[in-house]
Amino acid sequence: MAQEEKAAAQGFWLAGRETVGESAFEVTSPWDGRLVGRVSVPDDAQVEEAVAAAHAVRDEFAATPAHVRAAALDHVSRRLAERTEEIARLISAENGKPIRWARGEVGRAVSVFRFAAEEARRFNGGEAQRLDTDAGGQGRLALTRRFPKGVVLGIAPFNFPLNLCAHKVAPAIAAGAPIVLKPAPATPLSGLVLGELLAETDLPAGSWSILPVPNDRMPALVQDERLPVISFTGSETVGYAIMDSVPRKHVTLELGGNGAAVVLGDWASDADLDLAAARIATFSNYQGGQSCISVQRVIADAAVHDRLLPRVVAAVEAQVTGDPSDAATDVGPLVSEAAARRVESWVREAVDAGAVLHTGGKRDGASYAPTVLSDVPASATLACEEVFGPVLTVQRVDGEDAAFAAVNDSKYGLQAGVFTHDLQTAFRAHRALEVGGVVIGDVPSYRADQMPYGGAKKSGVGREGVRYAMDDYTYERVLVLTGLAL
Repeated sequence: MAQEEKAAAQGFWLAGRETVGESAFEVTSPWDGRLVGRVSVPDDAQVEEAVAAAHAVRDEFAATPAHVRAAALDHVSRRLAERTEEIARLISAENGKPIRWARGEVGRAVSVFRFAAEEARRFNGGEAQRLDTDAGGQGRLALTRRFPKGVVLGIAPFNFPLNLCAHKVAPAIAAGAPIVLKPAPATPLSGLVLGELLAETDLPAGSWSILPVPNDRMPALVQDERLPVISFTGSETVGYAIMDSVPRKHVTLELGGNGAAVVLGDWASDADLDLAAARIATFSNYQGGQSCISVQRVIADAAVHDRLLPRVVAAVEAQVTGDPSDAATDVGPLVSEAAARRVESWVREAVDAGAVLHTGGKRDGASYAPTVLSDVPASATLACEEVFGPVLTVQRVDGEDAAFAAVNDSKYGLQAGVFTHDLQTAFRAHRALEVGGVVIGDVPSYRADQMPYGGAKKSGVGREGVRYAMDDYTYERVLVLTGLAL
């Protein structure tokens, strides 16, 4: 590579400093194919340097005063807020996400780092337990605190290229655990911005690195014994392959879903159905449907189905598609043309098998029109797998029990939404649905970044949400004090 080409490539972050490697790759817009940036790739020696630095600093970082870690996290939160528009434009360019949703993503990352700063200040306060409840424990007191398990390897996906990097980095720093972050190859630029902001802080050198390593070089990092904690967000296939390959490591998996929105018979007024249809249409198509908790299935009680379906179709058709940089756009392209072709093939398969196509079903390059189908056979790929595109299926059921059984008739279990006014039904849903989160009166797509977030069944293992990730990155260690007058 010519020297001027090297200079044109954006560097990565190795043990807290920006540097470049011998090769680079291009990041292009899925909307129009334009060049968004060139990113330098670390070579094997540079990856080794980052891992060795993180491993070497782990004790020092764990002992870093809480106020130092909190100040760094507060700084990143403030700087993200100051650069919101710039970063949102970058997310939209590399990811294809409509600018309105990209701005929202930056706002969420601002909150994640602020939450982490707050948790850093109060985490690990210690819990005292009297042990003199039995005679053998007389004069003894147990003090339990949490300590980092070691260096975290964070692997982030393309669909929230800033906020899901934030969900790896911020809890690690808050807990005093060094982190090596691998952003998604399709969308590395947003994650690298975090490096710019972290470099402005006083965190110890080596406590963080951001390495845009190609996927085919990940197995070596996954296997490295100096990285005992792995936090992965992505596909079921890759996630479980990672877990199976390192059974003695602590692995957190945030995987896929095929989120269901249940509309029960008591959600029956015109205002109710209009609200449900609007929420369903928005959150089956936001991010181009490329969200693990987007609405993929609508399960409607027979009492409201015939009034709901045309409302859903109309609300979906009202979604504005087009240029993601336009503030009026609701739905932009998928991350690649290959992704759109896959969605196209799944819809075609369902229609060929007897599904009814109500709207959409058309592809233009990487863009796929917002689509609604009904009568999708249970054997169709669209009914069984995560579509990760702007496609929605509608199913009629008879009653609450049948609705809940339909939600559970899936290998996934991330979140579910239940439209009901009945408090007892809400608690029954919470008990009956095999998912990590139940949202009452709304779609399954709601996530607050401070709440526990994760799934059941093949939707993953463990929980994110800042404090819950900090628990994952640490372990309890007990101190027993002897000879005390309690």
